[in-house]
Amino acid sequence: MTILSWIILASFLGGILSVIAAALFALNARANYLSGLVSYAIGALLGAVFLDILPEAIELAPNAATVSATVLLGILLFFTLEKVLIWRHCHHDHCEAHEPHEPAAHDHGRSGTMVIVGDTFHNFVDGIIIAAAFLVDVNLGIVTALAIIAHEIPQEVGDFAILLHSGYTKLRAFQMNLISSFATLVGGVLGYFVLQEMQALVPTLLALAASSMIYVAVADLIPGLHKRTQMRDTVQQVVLICAGIATIALVSVVMGGIV
Repeated sequence: MTILSWIILASFLGGILSVIAAALFALNARANYLSGLVSYAIGALLGAVFLDILPEAIELAPNAATVSATVLLGILLFFTLEKVLIWRHCHHDHCEAHEPHEPAAHDHGRSGTMVIVGDTFHNFVDGIIIAAAFLVDVNLGIVTALAIIAHEIPQEVGDFAILLHSGYTKLRAFQMNLISSFATLVGGVLGYFVLQEMQALVPTLLALAASSMIYVAVADLIPGLHKRTQMRDTVQQVVLICAGIATIALVSVVMGGIV
């Protein structure tokens, strides 16, 4: 097989397998597990951002201030995008933005949209990383692709939880994650042909992905947890958030040691 063929195969399988593995868990969970999955998703998102994505972006960027500025800009960008989505879904006074005391079953898909945007950026960068590894050595490329698959699964589980929390059906959530996963293939192919040019964009793409995940976790998901005020619920939420962070940390350490 040629290097390009390896990159295409690894990028395709890397995106597809992580989504399917996550779907087997997330989409078969009981409805009453959704709240727990959202707490876990918060931990997985924040863990991925602060333990993996941002450190990698800072390492690749000319300076940390550039990454910080991009994250700040990204948070403002996603805030603006969410306001546009709120405006689009509001009709006169019949809108959760106008009725803060009315409990909403979901958030009209806004947090789902945010996480899909961020995940697409992340998947695209994963494709570039896979391409770079294969251009160095085929064995390194295979190990890197396996590491990415393992690393993506807990985050994809969180993404499914967020999409379901946002009102998506199980089928639609699977479709959206599947479509997002093809960004890995796009990144891999483009990375092979124009790797030098694409590498310069990696820190920016990572920082934007991080800003999206931070915004979803802090602005969209955490406020919903505050609606459950019982001590038992609070303890459960903290434990599951920590579990999400711990999962990302464990995968990073284990796969980092292998690579």
